[in-house]
Amino acid sequence: MSANDADAAAAPSAPDTPTLRERAFLWLQYLLPRRRLSALVHRLARSRRPWLRTLLIRGFMRHFRISLDEAQVRHAGDFPSFNAFFTRALVAGARPMPSDPQAIVSPADGRLYHAAALAGDRMLQAKGHHYSLEALLAGHPRAADLADGLAFTVYLAPYNYHRFHMPMDGRLVAMSHVPGDLFSVNETTARLLPGLFARNERVVCHFDTDCGPVAVVLVGALNVGSIETVWAGEVTGWGGRDVRHYDYPADDGVRLARGEELGRFNMGSTVILVLPRGSVEVADDVVAGQVVQVGQVLARRLRG
Repeated sequence: MSANDADAAAAPSAPDTPTLRERAFLWLQYLLPRRRLSALVHRLARSRRPWLRTLLIRGFMRHFRISLDEAQVRHAGDFPSFNAFFTRALVAGARPMPSDPQAIVSPADGRLYHAAALAGDRMLQAKGHHYSLEALLAGHPRAADLADGLAFTVYLAPYNYHRFHMPMDGRLVAMSHVPGDLFSVNETTARLLPGLFARNERVVCHFDTDCGPVAVVLVGALNVGSIETVWAGEVTGWGGRDVRHYDYPADDGVRLARGEELGRFNMGSTVILVLPRGSVEVADDVVAGQVVQVGQVLARRLRG
């Protein structure tokens, strides 16, 4: 994808007219006790009762046709809980990194909703819907450094691998926990609900990299009341309304190499990767709507 193609993808356009079924799906979410429902799923997913664990895991595997061929644990009965199954680790080498040191890779398995250039602070959510980078990053001052950059939005369906990884080498500079709602982040909701990704609860991770400042935004969703990072453990919760910012000085030593595990979603959600302007370009074969995996090249650093 060229820079012009990315710019065209971010251009305003009229949203498609939703069907009656799609409207009903959105309004059902408004009516549901989303946070209580997510809290209930949180408890059930961590239950170690053998009958419940087995029922949930086998039912999920059957419904979504899940294979454990790439998993470190190959037998469904060996997982201590449904959440352990859902956040299962893969065998070494299942997601190899490219040989090109300039390559920036997908942080997650899923569907690439968008690969688009930002128009200043303006980010593409869906056809006819945009939201602001400043809102997504909860007003963090590093938002100004990412204006006019590139953004990649990867949606993780329930059947996807649910750990996420570093897209490039980086040093953690700051993290923000932004309380918010827990709407679904599937394609239908993204098309119908303005500002969805800046409205839901999320964890924003800021890194310094060889190409400049980078943000990795972990967006919560319906039934996703828990997001973990490898350095802080479980970050999100069900209480509090204040944004919490955490700074990580250079001597704290939180450095992650490309491909290293960054964290995990306890149930499915979305990862948004924001790269700085002028120092990266979208890879030629990247197309919005395609299925991607950890390690797949999304962009490359420009040689300067």
